[in-house]
Amino acid sequence: MAWKKFNGEIIHFPILEEVEKAIERESAQGYKLKVCIGTDSQIKGDTIDYATVIVFLREHHGGFMYIHQDKSIKKMGIRERMLTEVQKSIDIAYALCPLLELYEVEMEVHADINTNPSFKSNIALHEAMGYILSMGFVFKAKPEAFASSNCANKVVQ
Repeated sequence: MAWKKFNGEIIHFPILEEVEKAIERESAQGYKLKVCIGTDSQIKGDTIDYATVIVFLREHHGGFMYIHQDKSIKKMGIRERMLTEVQKSIDIAYALCPLLELYEVEMEVHADINTNPSFKSNIALHEAMGYILSMGFVFKAKPEAFASSNCANKVVQ
């Protein structure tokens, strides 16, 4: 998986190493950290573009993020696409979990799913919430899911 920083700089080693370095660097500077993970997608013709982000929040001092982008050519409905986004976020959250527990960094998984039933994405809300919560993660949906609905949304190709 190729990851990059928001400024476009490519991460040339495993994302776990980069995340650990970031935690150590930011903690040494006295920042209390929280990590929020989210994925968003856009359909472009026959292609679905995905962006998954790892957002680091420094309490009262802004934040920064790492980005992974990929594509799929599989046709799918809105429910399957929303749950694919959630799966991508959970995969990253699961990989980071031991590291974040070691450094006592809180984590949330954000789903780009609207809590308002009048929006199409709401069809996947209960499944996504059940999946994320059953994995033991803190779940956030729109409008609180900024990692997916704002951060990933800005960088999805």
